[in-house]
Amino acid sequence: MKQLYVGRVLTMAKPLYAQAVLVEDGVIRKVGNAAELRDLGGDCQEIQLQGTLLPGFLDAHSHYSQMAYACLQASLNDAQSVEEIGQRMQAFLQENGPVPGTWIQARDYDHNRLPGGKNLTLEQLDALTPGYPLVIHHKSGHMGLMNSLALEALGITPDTPVPEGGRIEVKEGKLTGYLEENAFIAYLKQIPSPPLTALVDAFGKAQEKYAAHGITTMQDGMAVEQMFPLYRMLLDRKLLNMDLVAYFAPECYEKAVEEFGGLSAQEHLKIGGLKIFLDGSPQGRTAWMRTPYQGETEYRGYGTMSDEQVLEAMEFAWAHNTQLLCHCNGDAAAEQFLRCLEQAEEKHPELAQLRPVLIHGQLLGVDQLERVKKLGAVVSFFVAHVYHWGDIHIRNFGPERAAKISPVRSALDWGIPVTFHQDAPVIQPDMLETIWCAANRLTRQGVRLGAEECVSVLEALEAVTAGAAYQYFQEEKIGTIEPGKRADFVLLSEDPLQVPREALRDIQVLETIQNGQKIWCRE
Repeated sequence: MKQLYVGRVLTMAKPLYAQAVLVEDGVIRKVGNAAELRDLGGDCQEIQLQGTLLPGFLDAHSHYSQMAYACLQASLNDAQSVEEIGQRMQAFLQENGPVPGTWIQARDYDHNRLPGGKNLTLEQLDALTPGYPLVIHHKSGHMGLMNSLALEALGITPDTPVPEGGRIEVKEGKLTGYLEENAFIAYLKQIPSPPLTALVDAFGKAQEKYAAHGITTMQDGMAVEQMFPLYRMLLDRKLLNMDLVAYFAPECYEKAVEEFGGLSAQEHLKIGGLKIFLDGSPQGRTAWMRTPYQGETEYRGYGTMSDEQVLEAMEFAWAHNTQLLCHCNGDAAAEQFLRCLEQAEEKHPELAQLRPVLIHGQLLGVDQLERVKKLGAVVSFFVAHVYHWGDIHIRNFGPERAAKISPVRSALDWGIPVTFHQDAPVIQPDMLETIWCAANRLTRQGVRLGAEECVSVLEALEAVTAGAAYQYFQEEKIGTIEPGKRADFVLLSEDPLQVPREALRDIQVLETIQNGQKIWCRE
């Protein structure tokens, strides 16, 4: 089947613009002059573009499975009081009518939005959903709250041993309901899974959210063995209509390769490599810093893995010839990543060719960038932090350090490969908002945070197209509109290079296309 797209085409290659794109069987055959391509295309479907066509956006880091689970949870996004949280939870219970005793989960909670920046007490948690075990996920994904029924069901007491790199808060000998990092993550794995029918619907809704933002490749950035049945369900029911790249915990990577390593491109599930994380969240004050947080004399957050464990993961990546993604928010976590990567590459220089990725890089120091470049690492910045939590970073780190959040301009000046992501479901996978953030660096309160780290709109677009394709070792297949590449496109209402940079997030996604097939369309 042939299709000829005619109109404004932003190729993200040279030349930057074209009049038309000829596609055959999901592959770009020719890019160029409309009249010439009409003659070449012969009998084909001609599509007049009512906007600007670009390469499909590529999600450099998120959690697809968690996006699906989020579709089954109550949203507390931007809730600013205990009363508002209570209203949201009651509305969720009335709408869904769960059987008493059913586990209830809520997402997008952020204590920074509450009076005094304080977490809910256990008493307040117990009053939200009487008769139901309740788990509330912090918006950062690194901590959360549990009511008394949930703590009891999981066997958590004031004397429960705390997993290394985590925290179970106890005050005056009593649980508060607050858990952090490895402790929270470990107990989440023990919560019963929702019914299969609900999961099927949720995974479909999650995929649609990515497509609605123009994304044609999405990621599952920390897959564990408990998720294998979900992947098998996606494959057996042929629910994937866009590419999903999964990164597995080292302990289940080999089993994942056995289970999912031989899939065809048509099945859309690909193993990308390994994922580890070295610290927590800057807005949650668990990111591991080289110097103390604002107002603290000693507290600098903390790490979650020892150097020996990090080196073991890097050795494993080398032995299996696979990519390693490493979560680093604080500059001390980035220092551990660089220190260990230097040791690992001294022993195995080939590791640099596997394009190790430093994920988030919120507080990555400008003084650390030379080593990032030398070691061949990619940095995937969560640059939208500037808008969503920039004001909180000023409070946590002071204006000077906060201004260096996501030092994208500096990284590009060093020639470091850069990509952008949203860590969905931490925030929605809105690439246009992220491009706006990178080009403007405005906080919610209108502070321009680190203007010297702003990038051009073209550079921001490259980070979510050609740059992300490089991160995925897919630069010969996707990321630009060029002959021989896959027909993965996004159709935008405006040309991002032709609107004021302040208006970038007002652009709408009109259609998302993969393999020449429309997978999402704005009504």
